[in-house]
Amino acid sequence: MDKIYKKALEFKRKYPMTIAWRLKKNSNVIEKHLNPGEKVLYVFVAQKNDNPFNIISTAVVAVTSERILIGRKRVVFGYFLDSITPDMFNDLKVLGGIIWGKLHIDYVKEYVTLSNIDKSSLSEIETNISSVMMEAKKKYGYKGISKK
Repeated sequence: MDKIYKKALEFKRKYPMTIAWRLKKNSNVIEKHLNPGEKVLYVFVAQKNDNPFNIISTAVVAVTSERILIGRKRVVFGYFLDSITPDMFNDLKVLGGIIWGKLHIDYVKEYVTLSNIDKSSLSEIETNISSVMMEAKKKYGYKGISKK
């Protein structure tokens, strides 16, 4: 049951400079919303904001066989969940700084910024997101991506 939490902890141990809190609570949000048969391929943690000084909006991000899920548990009650499906995904921008990096995920009518990520993890994250999204777009016959 705690598969996402374990992967989030593994990411945090591998990249300790990433700023993240409440991983178990945030992971549970994603666990609730996984579809039957949906496989979790990659998990990482970040702050879902564009302000490097705002460190209270930790999110757990899961790249699955069907979509990208971003889960955040509110402090008092409730939660936030963002779901980015391959047909909505447009672009991924990676920005590396001195210590931390950022990701900008551009999708239909919205833009998500994930910040305070250990800069040494950025290439791994980019590779996982890009490869899954491009393969999914091929599977669904997206124009502009050739099928092999």
